[in-house]
Amino acid sequence: MFISISTTGTAERPATDLGFLLHKHPDKVQRFSTSHGVAHVLYPEATEALCTAVLLLDIDPIALVRQSRGKGRGGSPDFALAQYVNDRPYAASSLLAVALRTVFRSAMKGVCELRPGLAELPLALRIELPAVPANGAGEAGGGAAMVTKLFEPLGWQVDATEIPLDATFPEWGASRYVRVELTGTLRLSDALQQLYVLLPVLDGAKHYWVAPDEVDKLLAAGEGWLGDHPELGLITRRYLARRWSLTRLALERLALARLAEADDQEAEEVDNAVDDSPEEEGTEPHEEAARKSVPLAVQRREAIVDALRETGAARVLDLGCGQGELVGALLKDVRFTEVLGVDVSSRALAAAARKLRLDRMTERQSARVKLVQGALTYTDARLKGYDAAVLSEVIEHLDLPRLPALEYAVFGAARPAAVVVTTPNVEYNVRWESLPAGHVRHSDHRFEWTRAEFAGWAGEVARKYGYTYSLRPVGPADEEVGSPTQLALFRIGGPTATDTAADTTADTTGTTDSADTTVQEGSATR
Repeated sequence: MFISISTTGTAERPATDLGFLLHKHPDKVQRFSTSHGVAHVLYPEATEALCTAVLLLDIDPIALVRQSRGKGRGGSPDFALAQYVNDRPYAASSLLAVALRTVFRSAMKGVCELRPGLAELPLALRIELPAVPANGAGEAGGGAAMVTKLFEPLGWQVDATEIPLDATFPEWGASRYVRVELTGTLRLSDALQQLYVLLPVLDGAKHYWVAPDEVDKLLAAGEGWLGDHPELGLITRRYLARRWSLTRLALERLALARLAEADDQEAEEVDNAVDDSPEEEGTEPHEEAARKSVPLAVQRREAIVDALRETGAARVLDLGCGQGELVGALLKDVRFTEVLGVDVSSRALAAAARKLRLDRMTERQSARVKLVQGALTYTDARLKGYDAAVLSEVIEHLDLPRLPALEYAVFGAARPAAVVVTTPNVEYNVRWESLPAGHVRHSDHRFEWTRAEFAGWAGEVARKYGYTYSLRPVGPADEEVGSPTQLALFRIGGPTATDTAADTTADTTGTTDSADTTVQEGSATR
């Protein structure tokens, strides 16, 4: 089976730019191994005016039988000997879709480092598929009409010709195979993503077992076009091999994404009826958000980013990064050239990777961010050499006897030039009307400090490890109990930072003043 991708060009934009987008040189024939055979990439024509790339997939039928998890042709047998006699080596199916993703992975992600911006430009494309199984299976009509129904809404001009069973005997009628030619002007990455989804949909079968992670693959490849497709239900159902539980899950997630987009929110913020994951640090469970135009979690992130900008940091550690909210905020500012997120929870890191869409980032953007698993109470050579580190709503999750180990790992061993620490102000808890007296804000908090206690701890850490520090409130200020969050900015050596009168300030001797409680460094009981 094979697929050809062609484009035209001019002297200003030569057609051979296709080679840069596909990351395959037009002057070479390249060979790639797949789980079921060998894929070859070649260019029958590569000129300034016209360039055609061909992916030829040579299927090993023995490997296909040995590795198949289902029966017959990819789990949908046509007859008793289908696993031995079938169309899989010749017809464009899920085998070709997987080969596209394997061979053209960077192109599918829209990555082209050698020609920045090229992947974002639409191309005049012509895609040819000599034999596509279009089996309606009683639910979509099948044939050329089905091909048109799937591709036309995406902006393609569709030329689909049904292939006769036998040209010598026209009275036998058409086969289920269609010769397809698609022409349109769109980004190459979009075209490849659409083919990756729609080829298995047309075939109505897959050569591998459809597991729950297929939902993630579908939503990732369908981003930007699937949710608005008039045949959404058909595509989702057939892509997921008619597994109704997975189909329902995919449709629910797509509906949630549309709601979130309409409200300019993240899907997780909309889907808040059931909390099946750890709470985002700093999102106070008892905060009456309706009274505040800006949530405290957002104010906290803004305060952290402002403090980092103040230090001039470019390479930043987010220690205890959770689901990546702060990492995402830092990536929006180009002055932060590298962000390393660290968390002990692999589940949190997986959620952060999904939320940040790491698999969809350009190579240039993905080079700025990395997520790693690690425990903050142990020294880690990977954390050395950074300009700044952030501990946002982290320290209160440690038992007090383990806090010195974190202090040494961060301030002593990693020793960034600046450290930003935030933690709840327990005095403010009396302002949460629904929080019972004496309770902490999160069930996992081992302690919550007063302003005096936090100032005492900050002064002790600064003196022990050679930092200066300044304190400042975050969130709405209350004359009696201060602000809901307290922030400390530590900096190595140099003169003591002086904050505005609205902030809590401290010098190297630890004396604090302003509306917040005045304490002498080291005098607070922890």
